[in-house]
Formats: sequence, structure tokens, C-alpha cells
Amino acid sequence: MASNQTAALQGSAPTKNAELLSWVAKMAQMTQPDSIVWCDGSEEEQKRFTELAVKEGILIPLNQQKRPGCYLHRSNPNDVARVEHLTFICTTNKEDAGPTNNWMEPEAAYTKLTHLFTGAMKGRTMYVIPYVMGPLGSPFAKIGVELTDSVYVALNMRIMTRMGKAALDMLGDSNDFNRGLHSTGDLNPDRRFICHFPQDNTIWSIGSGYGGNVLLGKKCLALRIGSYLGEHEGWLAEHMLILGVTSPKGETTYVAAAFPSACGKTNFAMMIPPKEYEGWKIETVGDDIAWMRTGPDGRLWAINPEAGYFGVAPGTNYKSNPNAMASVAKDTIFTNVAMTPDGDVWWEGMDGEVPEELIDWQGRPWKKGSGEKAAHPNSRFTAPASNNPALSAKVNDPMGVPISALIFGGRRSNTVPLVIQAFNWTHGVFLGATMGSETTAAATGKVGVVRRDPMAMLPFCGYHMGDYLQHWLDMQKKIAHPPKIFQVNWFRQDKNGKFIWPGFGENMRVLEWIVNRVHGRVPTEETLLGWVPRQDNGLNLKGLDLSQEAISEVTSIKEDEWKTELKSQEPFFESLGLKAPEALTLQRKLLISRLGT
Repeated sequence: MASNQTAALQGSAPTKNAELLSWVAKMAQMTQPDSIVWCDGSEEEQKRFTELAVKEGILIPLNQQKRPGCYLHRSNPNDVARVEHLTFICTTNKEDAGPTNNWMEPEAAYTKLTHLFTGAMKGRTMYVIPYVMGPLGSPFAKIGVELTDSVYVALNMRIMTRMGKAALDMLGDSNDFNRGLHSTGDLNPDRRFICHFPQDNTIWSIGSGYGGNVLLGKKCLALRIGSYLGEHEGWLAEHMLILGVTSPKGETTYVAAAFPSACGKTNFAMMIPPKEYEGWKIETVGDDIAWMRTGPDGRLWAINPEAGYFGVAPGTNYKSNPNAMASVAKDTIFTNVAMTPDGDVWWEGMDGEVPEELIDWQGRPWKKGSGEKAAHPNSRFTAPASNNPALSAKVNDPMGVPISALIFGGRRSNTVPLVIQAFNWTHGVFLGATMGSETTAAATGKVGVVRRDPMAMLPFCGYHMGDYLQHWLDMQKKIAHPPKIFQVNWFRQDKNGKFIWPGFGENMRVLEWIVNRVHGRVPTEETLLGWVPRQDNGLNLKGLDLSQEAISEVTSIKEDEWKTELKSQEPFFESLGLKAPEALTLQRKLLISRLGT
């Protein structure tokens, strides 16, 4: 980088943080941008960036009467999702990354990516994005700085994080910040890498413009780097929603829940209770990520490190998630959805009749009945959390909220009952460690194959999964009053392959039972596998159009299915090798002995 550009950088930077200035200058020298812009997070800046993105064709204005402040982005067709096979954990020892992550030696990774980053920003602007993950001033929060050549990333980071001047003010002259470097490069998949350096608190991402790969505060910092920091600092970074449920008597209980993809996570976080629950209220603290630490009162406290929602559009509608639909009514960036002739958005599963004609996610004319998807199956919306009508007032509380229950759930057509309570913390960790979802024929060629996804963290854990599970076990010593742990399954099917439980808002009935268990208000029935609702004094089924036979089926525990389940867990534990926590292997042996296998 020329000396006059260095001087311009130093002179225009809104900080005197020497470490930050030195790092930005070093990265700019490598990437060689034409100009450098420090983001302040202001509305004026957002307006300026949006106008630039529209001018360059990066954003398409939508109908501002129907969708005020909303825009459409179309990504390269080869760049529409997270790329797990190109995502690496770069630790000195391969063993530290573990068997569930791709590994690259740090020096080799830096060398490979330095070659790709050299001159990558020529003719482009480098945006310096200081941001905070977590409420401003929170002791839970972490600060990051992302350098990117994408104005799309800058606009999305403004929605998803507390971005700009506030982050620099919070950082001060500290050297404790995550260093994130991103360039879209030439979008060639052969030159696409997302590399995490946990020991350096650094992330380098090149060759992609897709949010999950380039909004570095999200999965990269909040989970992969966050989980590594959590193990070293004594806290938990988890792929969990956080919600508060308030009874008609004014009692509020907070729960955190982990669900793999396609299991209704955002729907649960924004659930509207059915009419039988008049006076009850659900409030969203977070829909995707929870950072949890032990509070001075011995309870587990959680914050949502994000400030927005990066949600999947297809399937979102006023039945499945009315609060999400309200959240995307304004000031939202849509990515790879379809556009109606009058400039509104559309995706598969949206309310109302399918339009006769659309512009599809690639900008091509689309006709009803063509057999093609109009919106990409992984099309997204980036919406401010402040748009959510059910947003909790605690979302910006620096201390977060106290968690009374942890919930694990997957998509299972059989075996796992509607709800079960773990006997204790270790048993609960076992339920979370062995959770999974069944694949579909479209994904694997086989139906009903269970993909293990411990705590829904398989793609996001930044270190060895065995160490991660041991960290969960060790956390019990830090929490004097640990949350109760539950497992749920909304997806049991009947003999005709139809879902038995209606789901969506009716899941409130299960949540009420969980809340009652947390506060010790209802008895349970003990089974070999955990505590379940009693038939005579358990789930509130008033007004639910479901037969007693169906209720019995969805809550049943069948020993033959569980014998198969426990056998199928064996490869997962074997994959962890010597780092498979002994307490969890003993839990499995105990269950096997109970079932007499």
C-alpha cells in the first residue's frame, strides 16, 4: 500500500487504538484496496451504502409502499449456502480440531490464503466494520472487526450486530478483538475458503458472498470461535434460541433450546400460543445463538449476541410464524427470493395463491406450474430484531436472562417421544449429545437415516467434539442451580407417514409442562429413559383435536425402538475416540442395561 494511503488511513480512522490501526494497515497492504471506509453505523451511512448498492446492481429496490426500506439481493448461483467442506478449523495440533471438523495447519492456511488475498481488493473499497456481539456494555459481549470489500456485507452486519462507533467506544485501546478478513474474490468455488484460527481469535474468509460464510460475527465468531473461547474461559456458546414465557399470573420463565435445521427453531422462538392460552405471552430474546455464563446467583444466564435475524424464507408464512412475517415487513434485505410483478417478494410456502408469473431468484421469468423453484430453497431474509412484535424487553439487558430449562430437539419419525425430562445434568447432556434428525430421500437417497448433531453444533463447534461434550459436563460444577434439561420431538409420524402432533402454536402445551416441571408444580411418570407427563395430570390438551390413541402414540416409549437407537449411537461415540467422555459412555451403558440388551 502506498505511503499516502497509509497516511489517509491513519488520518481518517475514528480511533487511536494502535493495535487495530496496525492490523488494518497490514491487511490493506496485502489486499490493496483503492479506498478504505471506516463504518460508523449511522443512518446517514446506511442510506449512502444502500444508494451505492442499488447503483451497482447489488441491491434491487422493492415496492416501497408494500415493503418500506426493503431490498432484494441475488447472489451468484454457485454461492448460495454455507460450504462445510471448505470451512476449516486451523489449530496447531490436528487433534484439537477433532474428527468432526476439517483441519488445516495455521501456517499453511495463512500461506494459502495470503496468496489468494494479495491484491484481492484492487479496484474495490475496504469497509472496516467494528461490531459488538451482545448488548453494549455487557460483560458477556465480544468485539470484532471485519474488513470486507462487500457493501452487501456492511449493510447486513449493520442489521445483525451492534456496529460502528459504539463498538470502537467499547473497545477503547484494548487489543481484545476478533480479527476478521473477508473478500468476495472472484467467487470461484475452487478459491473459496472459510478459515478459523481459534488460537489467534482470527477468521479469514475468501471467495464467497453468502451470509453464513461472510457475516463473520454470526456462525464464525458467535459459534466456532465462541465455543473455543467458551471452553477456555468457562462459558457456553450455543446454537440455541432463547425465549421468555409469561403466565397469566405474571410469572416469567426463560428457556434456551437447540434444534438442528428444519426443526422449527425460529418458529418456536417466535411462537404465538393457541386461543386456549389466553393471557400467556411468548417473548423472543434470540432465535439462533445463546452465550451462557454462570451468574453471581449460581444460575445460568444467557444473552443473544445478535441484533437481527438471518432467517430461511421458504416455509415462513402467517400460519408457521406470524411474528417472522411481521419482522420482514420493513427495513429487510432479502436474498435469493422471487419477485412479483409489482415489486414484492415471494417464496415457496408463502401465504395465498401461487402467482401466475414471477421473476425467479436468478432474475429469470418464471411461470406457475413450471416445476422449477421460484425462490432458492436456502433463500434468506436479514431483518432487525426490533421489527419483531414479540421481542423481549430483556434483549439489550447487559446481564441477559436466567435460564430455567434447556431443551434439545430433533426431527424423528419414531423412537423419541413428544417430551421427556432428563433425570439429572449428566443424563441431559447425554440426550443433547445423541440428538439427531432423520435425513430425507432428496438429501441422501435414503429415508430415515439419523444424522447425529450433538446440541445442534456439529457444523459449528470450533474444537474437538469430545472436549466440547466434556466441557458441558464440567459446567455443572460451575452452576450451583443448573437448569432442568428436556428433550422434545414434534415430528412423530403415524403408520401412514403423517405427523401426529400439530406443532406450531400447539407446542405451547409442551412448553407449559416444561415450565410447570421447572417450578415443581406437576408430578411425572418415571420411565427407563426419563420423566414424562402423566396421563391423568400432565399435558394440557383442552381444545386440541387429537384422539387419545394419537396422544398415546406421540408420547410412547417403545423398548424395541430404543434398543435400535442405542445401537445406532455406537459409531458416534467411536468417532470421538479416547476423548469420548466417560460419563456419557456410562450413561449409554446404563440405558442398555435397563433395556436388557
